Amino acid sequence: MSQSTAVLQAVLVDLVDLGLQGKQAHWNVGGPFFRSVHLELDEVVGQLLEWQDEVAERISALGGHPDGRAATVASGSTVAPLAGGPLRDVDVVTGFSDRLAAASAAISARFGEAEADLPSQDVLIGIVAGLDKAAWFFRAQVA
Repeated sequence: MSQSTAVLQAVLVDLVDLGLQGKQAHWNVGGPFFRSVHLELDEVVGQLLEWQDEVAERISALGGHPDGRAATVASGSTVAPLAGGPLRDVDVVTGFSDRLAAASAAISARFGEAEADLPSQDVLIGIVAGLDKAAWFFRAQVA
């Protein structure tokens, strides 16, 4: 596995985990702001699915084999785990703001590892910009 595909694979795992957690929260969120948080989570999950596909296709284009299997995601994700059961809307907003910002920081920290592969670096830069925007949207609700 090349250095770029290794970086992309790590990003893929975290994006898949974020998407799954987003859906879990979407199904279990409650509180006075239920509707807006419920709908916002769907928007974010949709964007995460697009990024997952973009990253997986880039891995394939480089001759690698993307791995988004549940066992791979469970063992390799760096995303903070999400509690099960009912979730308060304010906790979801704060938690996803933190998770999205952490994912952005983790990807940004790896830019240098994809330095020789500018197209992959470009994919990662676009994802970071999107994660930052989504984190801001969540963060602004509790500011």
